[in-house]
Amino acid sequence: MSRILNLRILLLVISFSASVQSTKVLSEWKKCGDPECEKAMSRVQATTDYLGPDCRYLNFKTGEEIIVYSKLSRKNENLWTGSKGKDFGYFPRDAVKVEEVLIGEEVEVLTKETDFLCLHEDKYTFE
Repeated sequence: MSRILNLRILLLVISFSASVQSTKVLSEWKKCGDPECEKAMSRVQATTDYLGPDCRYLNFKTGEEIIVYSKLSRKNENLWTGSKGKDFGYFPRDAVKVEEVLIGEEVEVLTKETDFLCLHEDKYTFE
């Protein structure tokens, strides 16, 4: 009985750790095409296949087109956010090449806690 209880506690700790990781703030600042980060910044094409580490990341295959909406800045400049069809998430900037720039100037704004939650079918997922 004690072994089963220990196993359940271990699984609970692992589950909690995964939850904390999936809501971890990746950067306090981001660059956008407008102060609300609603304007598309650029159109890029994937130069490699990419499979993200968790549900906050955008998965794609080489050659797919992605629309970029923000770029993390200061602390974690390698991650951009964008969409591919209905999918939205973070991806490394070195996995894509810029095809078209859609804005004239970038605006730096503070990130929000909701920037780092998983979004599935228009609903936030709290793990």
